[in-house]
Amino acid sequence: MKKLLSLFTFLFAAVMLVNAAGLNTDPVIGEPAPAFTLTDQYGNEHNLSDFAGKTVMLEWLNHDCPFVVKYYRAGEMQRLQQKYTAKDVVWLSIISSAPGKQGYLEPEEIVKVNEEKNVHATAVLIDADGTVGRAYGARTTPHMYVIDEAGILRYNGAIDDKPTANAADLEGARVYATEALDAVLAGNEVEVKTTRPYGCSVKY
Repeated sequence: MKKLLSLFTFLFAAVMLVNAAGLNTDPVIGEPAPAFTLTDQYGNEHNLSDFAGKTVMLEWLNHDCPFVVKYYRAGEMQRLQQKYTAKDVVWLSIISSAPGKQGYLEPEEIVKVNEEKNVHATAVLIDADGTVGRAYGARTTPHMYVIDEAGILRYNGAIDDKPTANAADLEGARVYATEALDAVLAGNEVEVKTTRPYGCSVKY
């Protein structure tokens, strides 16, 4: 009986820990995306509500993650950022790494990295306490979300269907995130609304 009670206590504690971490609170496709306010590397505030009437791509970012490096070293992420921001899409890259953990960058470091990597995101946002990452259930870098002009979440998941860190796999990949983006921009239904994200765990 004591063993059973101990097991129950352990399981309850584990569930509470997961709940506390916010890892079971994925936003619902077809519902309003969680509101947030974050600052960029220049200290400017960005509210999701600021972009009402525009399509928004959220990209969870950690430049030290090999799965992120795959896209940035090849220049593919920057190409996608440039392509879609030219179509008036708001592309927000969010860093949820905690201070002292892999991927965390001080504001001045973000400025330097953006210049070195020729980043074309609308803004790179700092979520050092992980509040926004947890609100979205962001698990990996990259982890992508598409929000339509009405603020409704339309896609949540992996960037593509090749869960490797090998840049050679960029060729021929089905890029779910931009496929969803194209559908939203065209006023169409998103075919694949959720996929399993892959990459490095977000370093909360």
